[in-house]
Amino acid sequence: MDATVKTFSRNLLIHGNPHSVFSFMDDLAKTGMHMTKRSMMMMGSKLTLEDITNSGTGVGSTFRWYGKMMGMKMDFTETVTEWVADKSKKWETISDAKVILFSWYQMGFELESKGKDTEATLWIKYKKPKGWFYRLLSVLFAKWYCRWCLENMLGDTKKHVEPENKHSK
Repeated sequence: MDATVKTFSRNLLIHGNPHSVFSFMDDLAKTGMHMTKRSMMMMGSKLTLEDITNSGTGVGSTFRWYGKMMGMKMDFTETVTEWVADKSKKWETISDAKVILFSWYQMGFELESKGKDTEATLWIKYKKPKGWFYRLLSVLFAKWYCRWCLENMLGDTKKHVEPENKHSK
């Protein structure tokens, strides 16, 4: 693996079947909602999500995130490169991504059935940005941001799927 690529991952056992977990995690408007709300981690900023292909799901689905953070422009497009219903998904930035902490990133998740539960593994791989200022920001904050992002995505999935699962019993 390229030594310049950094990887972080998180696992979480979710009380629900792989279909329910996948259905929620497959929707970037849901799993990415932590970036569409003002928060301390977003420095009081928020991003807007646009579904460019209007397909919402599957290989080739393409999304644009844009906005400002700390007065700096954020504008990046990501596309789904792998998609297996109820099992896994992988997406990554394309073109010239304007992301403060990364020059490129790829995210993905894999789901494994564990009886009535699902083990979700979510990961992010990224490269540091160019330019000394952005590289410094990446060194200082990328690991923290990755952890926050992965934990929000998994936590939001768990909060959504588990109450739904309790009502169906």
